[in-house]
Parts: sequence; structure tokens; C-alpha cells
Amino acid sequence: MPRKRKRYKTISKKKLLKLKPFLDDLVVNIEEPDYINDDPVQFMYAFEDKADKELAGFFAATMAWGRRDIVNAKVEDLLQRMDYKPYEFIQNYSESDTPVFEGFKHRTFKPIDIHWLTKTLQSILLKFQTFERFWAFCAEQAKIQKRELIAVFHDQFFTLHPEIPQRVRKHVSNTEKNSSAKRLYMYLRWVIRKNSPVDPGTMSFIKPSELKIPLDVHVARQARKLGLLSRKQNDWKAVLELTKRMKMLDPEDPAKYDFALFGIGVLGSRIPDELIINKNVE
Repeated sequence: MPRKRKRYKTISKKKLLKLKPFLDDLVVNIEEPDYINDDPVQFMYAFEDKADKELAGFFAATMAWGRRDIVNAKVEDLLQRMDYKPYEFIQNYSESDTPVFEGFKHRTFKPIDIHWLTKTLQSILLKFQTFERFWAFCAEQAKIQKRELIAVFHDQFFTLHPEIPQRVRKHVSNTEKNSSAKRLYMYLRWVIRKNSPVDPGTMSFIKPSELKIPLDVHVARQARKLGLLSRKQNDWKAVLELTKRMKMLDPEDPAKYDFALFGIGVLGSRIPDELIINKNVE
């Protein structure tokens, strides 16, 4: 029998409520307009038109893998290839435009991946008119099928072009494969949260209360230190566990605590020693 992985200690509900002021202060201090300048969300602010914002944001979130400065440079490169008109470019895209993507590379993204993502987005716009209507359709189907939104989004996204190579599919997460879906839930944080100094809040097909925490290695590490996450794996079960605790602190807007945990991990904020539950977090 394989040995069960040890879990990290978790915080009691009483201590969790005592932790709330610390996390809330971090959110207030980090969720400020200056945050936008170094984050891929900046590409949603680069456009006036809602369609341009949402499509540029989708590419930015999908490519948000690795150091933020490199991600930002790669998204800039991609949008430049689209003449900074993502909606118009996607709508009018044809096979003759594929040379535009030649030489593009980011992590495992290659021209073939961008080609098929663009082609699929074009089909979505043709069928649903707007990207938000496609998301709304997926959300409705998720409720009918009693499945997670991201899993349905993944299925529907690739239904439009069954001939898409398998390699392209890995760039759109599927929670039914136990993926944390960090990049897609970051995108949803951007488009769903309203009245935020950072998140543009362009869509309304679900409520902020339905969002999950975008779980990356930085957020997960700080969550474990604070006793907010017991799982050692950064997977879908960990997302559900962490989001459940964040909903205890703010049932209407749990995803705002992404700013606090990300800020501790990346932006240099410090956890007071008395708040650390697990000192030996890997």
C-alpha cells in the first residue's frame, strides 16, 4: 500500500476569524491601481472596446505562466502581431494569416497553438456574437449538468473544432483532470469582480461569490504557512479547500484574498511569526 501524503496543519475557525484583519489589510494595500502596471491584467486596460478587452485578457491569462515581466512581453508581442486590434483580427482571421504567428514562442506555446486558439475564438464569436455569451452558455450548462464551470468551458471550447491537435488542449485547463485552473480562474477574477481598483469587471454571467481562488505556487505556499491549506498538491481539491476557507471570511467576494496571498508570496509582504501555523513549508 502506498503511504498517504502527510497534510499540513490547518487553522481553527476561531483563529481564522482573527486572521481576517491581517488578510483584509493586505488586500487593501495590494489591490491598488499601481498593481496593474506589472500584471498581465494591464492588457484589458489597453483597450476601450469591451470585446477587445475580453479577448486580449483571455490571451494574457492563458499565457500567464512564469515571470510576470516575461509574460507581459510575450502578450505584447502577440497583440502587436494582431495590430493591437484583437477583436477585428480574430473576426477576420483566415489560413492566409498564419504567417503572422511565425516565430512566436512562450513556454510550450507555439504558432500552431495560437492559430487554433484564434480560430476557435473566431468560431465562438460567430456562433455566440460575444465571448461573454459563450461563457454564460457554459455556466448554464454547468448548472444543468451539475459540473464545474471550467470543465464545461473546456469541453465546449474544443467542441467547435474537433480536429484541434491534442497539444493545443493542454493550454485550456480542465478541472475534471484535477487541474487547479489557475489561469482561467484568474481571468474570471478579472472579468467578474466589480468595483475593484484592479479587476475590470466586464462580465456579469456569474456572481463574484461563485469565483474560486486562482491557485499558483506562490499563493499555495503562503496559504499553507497560514494554515489555510492542508493539501500538499496544487490541484483542484486544493482550490476547493482554500476557497471554502476564504468564503468564511467573505462569502460574497472570496477571490479578493488572491491579492493578499499573492502579495505575501511575490511582492514581499511579511507574515508575523505569531500567525504562522506551518513553519516548514516547502
